[in-house]
Amino acid sequence: MSENLTALSFRKGVEQNLFEQMQKASSDPVALRKMSEDCLMGEAVTLGAVSFYDFLKKENREKKVFLCNGSACLCAGTQGPLKSRLEKQFSESEIGEICCLGRCYENGAFQYQGSNYSALEEESIESLFTSGKKAHSKDYHVDSNMEIPLLVAEFPGIDKFYSPFKELVQRDRQSVCEDLKNSGLRGRGGAGFPMGIKVEACLQAQGSPKYVVCNADEGDPGAYIDKFLMEQRPHSVLFGMITAGWLVGAEVGVLYIRAEYPDSILSIEAAIHELQDQGYLGDNILDSGFSFRLKVIKGAGSYICGEETALLASIEGQRPEVRVRPPFPVEYGLFGRPTLVNNVETFANVQPIFSMGVKNYSEIGTEQSKGTKLISLDGHFYRPGLYEVAMGTPLRIVLDELGGGFRVPVKAVQVGGPLGGLIPIDKIDEVTVSFESFKQAGFLLGHAGVVSIPEEFPMIEYIEHLFQFTAVESCGKCFPCRLGSVRGQELMHKARAGDYKIDRELIDDLLETMEQTSLCALGGGVPLPIQNALNYFQDELSVYFKTKETQS
Repeated sequence: MSENLTALSFRKGVEQNLFEQMQKASSDPVALRKMSEDCLMGEAVTLGAVSFYDFLKKENREKKVFLCNGSACLCAGTQGPLKSRLEKQFSESEIGEICCLGRCYENGAFQYQGSNYSALEEESIESLFTSGKKAHSKDYHVDSNMEIPLLVAEFPGIDKFYSPFKELVQRDRQSVCEDLKNSGLRGRGGAGFPMGIKVEACLQAQGSPKYVVCNADEGDPGAYIDKFLMEQRPHSVLFGMITAGWLVGAEVGVLYIRAEYPDSILSIEAAIHELQDQGYLGDNILDSGFSFRLKVIKGAGSYICGEETALLASIEGQRPEVRVRPPFPVEYGLFGRPTLVNNVETFANVQPIFSMGVKNYSEIGTEQSKGTKLISLDGHFYRPGLYEVAMGTPLRIVLDELGGGFRVPVKAVQVGGPLGGLIPIDKIDEVTVSFESFKQAGFLLGHAGVVSIPEEFPMIEYIEHLFQFTAVESCGKCFPCRLGSVRGQELMHKARAGDYKIDRELIDDLLETMEQTSLCALGGGVPLPIQNALNYFQDELSVYFKTKETQS
């Protein structure tokens, strides 16, 4: 069935994108029904897709303001007081929740009329709603301990920045693929798969047309890395996409940007117009015979769309459920065609590789983790912000020297979002910023957003939060994720709320089932931080679990 829907969506293509039409018609049942008929998709298919997204759901249409319910804002304790302030302006039914707005550096985040705000005083909030006067949040720190920064370097202008591309299009594609492989660049979206291998596979894949898709659905609470790149260094992302388009033989690139990042959408679209005006996009770019166009598609509020196959299903106008692999997107991707999918930071690394040279780039970092990594720090630091460091840099340097240390006593940090490892403070000196170091220590680098868990914040509440996040954001396709997350959340809530004691063997079995049998990294990844918490905070959590005496 889904293959037929994919083929029908292909008839509309990217320019008349079905998902965009669906968003426009979502609040009008008559228009939605007509769109379904015109596209031959069926009303059940379109209604099933529309009802999935936070911004399109019927129950959210009357919402006027959305509070961030991400991990960083939760741990900061800002959202309770914020909601009380908002309730002076809105009724309970007009206030919704959303995750995450990428304002983890100061917390107290909410979205109103398509714009994001955070850490506003009560007077500023009242002024925003009564007079429409917008209040500006403070900027976050951006720095690097690199002698010559790569990803946070100031933009030198289009012609200078894109000069390496002029040289690349004169070369053989296979040799450029070899350069990418030799650079050692691994995907920065979490999985760490080598980009060069993925590009080569897409280049060699049979079928046309081919597509390049940028996964800009950065939904991990605590991470605002992609947000920074799209808003302050948009050309670093676009250079990578255009180069990738030439490499694999694609003529169309799509940036799927989450609706929670409205400023990112504006910045990227402005940069695309610049490139069109100066001849770096369109037909026969730089007289090279290569034609390429970029299209921005705005998401509609769904964390699971950060998973590449769910993202592709979303673009096609289908319900964004995870697809079984193989086949992989490089063989069967968008509209059933070969598709290269990478995240924002991965594409941003392409320009430094070819501007400084493959050899120089590959000498940065460790044997298995090359180049630099951007890390975002939340509001519990003295210098919250975004920092670029060489792979292999001790995590302690990032937290204490660049971030300035913690403003409050902290017992653990979660790195890499809700699926990332939960690292006790006494384990920080055991890890460096690299894929292999985190893995060896039993954690996960992931996207590298850092959320601090204060000493006073109950670990049982944080575990419940992780289960609840997974339950809310699950696509629902596989039982282990859809049901396991709900059962886990219920167990934690019962233990917190009363005298119920959790059976440790039961929770271990639940986590093992989710980890080994879930279709994607949402259900399969969330057991990691929960297991970390259970192992490293046994003393704190023991009161919620059965003892040998209570089991007998």
